[in-house]
Amino acid sequence: MQKISLAIHGGAGTILKEDMTPDLEKAFLEGLEDALAAGYAILEAGGSSANAVKAAVVSLEDNILFNAGRGAVFTKDGVQEMDAAIMEGNALAAGAVAGVRNIRNPIELASAVMLNSNHVLLSGKGANDFAGKQGFTLETDEYFFSQFRYDQWKQMHETDHYALDHSQQQSAGLLKDKKFGTVGAVACDSKGNIAAATSTGGMTNKPYGRIGDSPLIGIGTYANNKTCAISCTGHGEPFIKAVAAYDVSCLMEYKGMSLPEAMNEVVNNKLLQLEGEGGMIGVDANGHTALLFNSAGMYRGARSSDGISFVRIYGE
Repeated sequence: MQKISLAIHGGAGTILKEDMTPDLEKAFLEGLEDALAAGYAILEAGGSSANAVKAAVVSLEDNILFNAGRGAVFTKDGVQEMDAAIMEGNALAAGAVAGVRNIRNPIELASAVMLNSNHVLLSGKGANDFAGKQGFTLETDEYFFSQFRYDQWKQMHETDHYALDHSQQQSAGLLKDKKFGTVGAVACDSKGNIAAATSTGGMTNKPYGRIGDSPLIGIGTYANNKTCAISCTGHGEPFIKAVAAYDVSCLMEYKGMSLPEAMNEVVNNKLLQLEGEGGMIGVDANGHTALLFNSAGMYRGARSSDGISFVRIYGE
């Protein structure tokens, strides 16, 4: 019988128990549980892996604690610019958006690009114009306002610094204490099809319309039934240089590595050589999941039909 499974992440980085209040820890764990429940319910009902990862990511986008959708951080111009991508492993169908504004759930727009356009990646105004033609209702800027995110931005909006989703000040583009704010999901459904989805609000005070790894197919998001589905979270530039998600797939396809072996090679070897901190989640067509990170912690969780079910935050 085909094993169904789902794994999710809500960002990685310097996430330490001593920096977390009990109430905040409880809220993060509940947010992860909600996302797992939303995605796994679709798998249990015989739904597709693509719909399952989309539902899980929508749940995380709607949760203001996570840097995606409603919880997206402020850019240099004091607005939210969001990126998202989704990919199906069966026919290698993919859709992505970058730099979109006022979209409640960017992952749903990425899915619309995959299903209803002849393109893979749309950006900026063009992506928003496409959203309008697809019947998406735009949210006001107030919907995306978070006092915590605003305070983060105010600390540095008059500087040339940017922050990887953290309230601390930053020097020379790197934080001593940092969290990489991205959400994502991977799933294997009852037909053995796999899918991946990723969504992010990017970096606080990011300039120039900067785009990270999340919406780039083969880098922050990838799925292929022959190998794996991967969703990444980390400092996007090293992940882009490493072509991180596709490299896992290549190691499995061409070197015969297992999913955990391939992910370990990328996360704990290749990325570290590029000073790339973060992590990734993965699933293969047999329903095996892996959740790896080289940072202090990663908001994460997994559930499968063989009884596995957990949500975790810290390195264990």
